[in-house]
Amino acid sequence: MDKQQIKQRIEELRKNIEKYNYEYYVLDRPTISDYQFDLLMKELIELEEKHPEFITPDSPSQKVGGEPLDHFDKVEHQIPLLSLSNAFNENDLYDFDRRVRQAVPGHDINYMVELKIDGLAVSLRYENGIFVRGATRGDGVIGEDITQNLKTIRSLPLRLKEPVTIEVRGEVFLPKKEFERINAQRKEKGEQLFANPRNAAAGSLRQLDPKIAAERALDIFLYGIGTVEGIELSSHSEGLNYLEKLGLKVNKERHLFDNIEDVIEYVKVWTDKRPNLPYEIDGMVIKVDSYEIQNKMGVTAKSPRWAIAYKFPAEEAITILEDIEVNVGRTGVITPTAILKPISLAGTIVKRASLHNEDMIREKGLMLGDHVIVKKAGDIIPEVVAVLKEKRTGKETIFQMPTNCPACNSQLVRIEGEVALRCINPNCPAQILEGIIHFVSRDAMNIEGLGEKVVAQLFGKGLIHSVADLYSLTKEDLLPLERMGEKSTQNLLEALERSKGNSLEKLIFGLGIRHVGAKAAKVLAIRYKTMKNLMEAKEEDLVAIDEIGPKMANSIVTFFSKPEVKEIIQKLEKYGINMVFKGVHFEGNNKDSIFSDKTIVLTGTLQQMTRNEAAERLEALGAKVTNSVTKKTDLLIVGDKAGSKLKKAQSLGIRILSEEEFINELKK
Repeated sequence: MDKQQIKQRIEELRKNIEKYNYEYYVLDRPTISDYQFDLLMKELIELEEKHPEFITPDSPSQKVGGEPLDHFDKVEHQIPLLSLSNAFNENDLYDFDRRVRQAVPGHDINYMVELKIDGLAVSLRYENGIFVRGATRGDGVIGEDITQNLKTIRSLPLRLKEPVTIEVRGEVFLPKKEFERINAQRKEKGEQLFANPRNAAAGSLRQLDPKIAAERALDIFLYGIGTVEGIELSSHSEGLNYLEKLGLKVNKERHLFDNIEDVIEYVKVWTDKRPNLPYEIDGMVIKVDSYEIQNKMGVTAKSPRWAIAYKFPAEEAITILEDIEVNVGRTGVITPTAILKPISLAGTIVKRASLHNEDMIREKGLMLGDHVIVKKAGDIIPEVVAVLKEKRTGKETIFQMPTNCPACNSQLVRIEGEVALRCINPNCPAQILEGIIHFVSRDAMNIEGLGEKVVAQLFGKGLIHSVADLYSLTKEDLLPLERMGEKSTQNLLEALERSKGNSLEKLIFGLGIRHVGAKAAKVLAIRYKTMKNLMEAKEEDLVAIDEIGPKMANSIVTFFSKPEVKEIIQKLEKYGINMVFKGVHFEGNNKDSIFSDKTIVLTGTLQQMTRNEAAERLEALGAKVTNSVTKKTDLLIVGDKAGSKLKKAQSLGIRILSEEEFINELKK
């Protein structure tokens, strides 16, 4: 064959393989045998190996797995990939329905109800119909680029049926049979078994070697659209149908209802039917169908107001309370943990469960050796529900909480108004260790490669005594540690260096100030701009900030008054840690801005900032940023390659600003 004939044969093979893939993995209606399919794939791979100039990113051959990666790059989601708030009973669903109807009085409400797949949330981007990037949820704003691993999923097309540019959301999962096969294989090799299909799916997607992911039959259901260019859709159900039209795999088990009573009945049906599915589900997702109503209702910092996840009742099991272990948290709180006789529960082996505090132990009347009922709250956290006192033999013993800290032997105290015992020794090694673990965590300084075990080794060997000491670590310090080779050591040192440039809010949260979470840290960073300003803040000024209450304000002032805290911050600054807020915020009277109290839509590609950054600027000026152009839209900001949103805005007579005009308004 000449070059042209070879190219034509490759294109023909790709087209046929894509068709057979779709029939087998999406429609579940194969039209050729596995043997025939394997022959076609073999021919394609051989032709591409001989003629690499014809290899394209969307070729089915790319599903076998590419070269191993050194690390996963970070990816910013165009629109945050939020988690859902939870419902655990009928009353929660009725409350959700009431909130929806109060938010949009007079509107007809339809609910789309879908299975909640127990897997790993991902976002996928296709440009002109070609799959170009896939990422994990991460913290909802920043995820990890796992494109190469996602390409190995047979049911995921690398080319859509239309040349559309779209970002879609989905859930990657591992079918039950594949989970059993993998665990049987691992058992034969003497490897640690995966606890459940979700863990196995997550572990597969986070393999640096895509060939490992390719060996596991991961699957995916797509459940939503983040952004799409040139297409106007009015509802979630229409969006799901469009995804199917593009050749994406959407779960067939979905239903549209116009009242909450029918939703509840449908949920009950699947509560009983869930064991019959070939994959795990841990609940049902209920979404308002209309995109217009979704936009009106908006979102909170963590979840959309127009959707809720109903979690199936927690599975319970009976086991024996063998012991109670006491641990010290980073704020000095003493937490008892139940050590249980191992029991299988909701797909995992449970050996430990939280007991929260001494009062809970006394209220439940727990004794060592008791038979106890254990459940998983929300199918995640093991919890001791009750004691089966009728099973007692007389050999059970009473548990006594310690009077001294198990880590430093300081006397424990109970602060007035609190139920927890607390170690108040600022030099307690357990608190310092937990504080460092918190400092390096994803929502704080996000130092990759510094997991709990590595931090514990560094601390145990005396290489670090505070968070500041992390930045004095050298290659010679790290190489002798367990599982730390040349490459991992270099990656860790680079991660430490990168973290120096984090915006101020990451550092504030990382310092572990009592009562200050990630959201409050961002509020403080925006308000005070520099660490110096925050350290000098007075309690009365802090309380005046809407999101900061008296208890938090007192905690902040107390924290920064400590000499050891001031010393650590001085060291961090000396090591080059950024001490200023890098985000976007504008002081002054928001009402002076043309964006204040306006409903604004962004479309097209902006050159001078991302759409997320633009939205943040607008919200800082009092605007409401939505995704769809409606009659209630006040302003459309247009970047390059604007599509149907621009046409709709023009037809509705909505004011339109170019990116240049937008930037000029921001400077006023």
